[in-house]
Amino acid sequence: MSTMTAHAGTRDLSDEEVPASERGPASTRVVVTYGFWLFLLSDIVMFAAFFASYSVLHGHTAGGPSGHELFHRDKVLIETACLLFSSFSCALLSLSVDRQNKFATFASGLVTLALGATFVALEASEFTVMLASGAGPSHSAFLSAFFALVGLHGLHVSVGIFWLIVMLAQIAMLGFAPEVVRRMLCFSLFWHALDIVWIGVFTIVYLGAFK
Repeated sequence: MSTMTAHAGTRDLSDEEVPASERGPASTRVVVTYGFWLFLLSDIVMFAAFFASYSVLHGHTAGGPSGHELFHRDKVLIETACLLFSSFSCALLSLSVDRQNKFATFASGLVTLALGATFVALEASEFTVMLASGAGPSHSAFLSAFFALVGLHGLHVSVGIFWLIVMLAQIAMLGFAPEVVRRMLCFSLFWHALDIVWIGVFTIVYLGAFK
């Protein structure tokens, strides 16, 4: 009798009444996004270490050229504009993927690719000119810190360009499959994080040199 009463006094709880922490394993999308945020945070910690090194070493030119003598303001402004506009086109890319609009996805994706490639090309030409003039990373602590920080960011952008090419190819072949949408979400987070890091590079490295 007591057992029947106990059963009668209980009822199944709906999903809304069960705490989120007790509803079972999280969805794949949530797990992937959470894991990728952890990766981005670890990447930002790494960049913070490089920023700290540059802040300490930027005045150690060993009698060589300083940033004010080496950097070209106009070229840096164009690089910055390219990356900022690519962040905007990347946001449009995310919206297009959410709406599963293939034409808009490829249009915004190609614009993001073009702007990212232009940024990398301008940065590579800056490095080439500096190396040709003898201002390489082995010349001074300042140049070592500069090439390490800016080169690391450029390497990340290059990886992002390759990643986006692969993602556009996957959309062309697989469409907007759930796993493709998840990967595109991770790419978008990665690209916007690089934009934030570049703002730090622009402010500390380049604007600091022209003060």
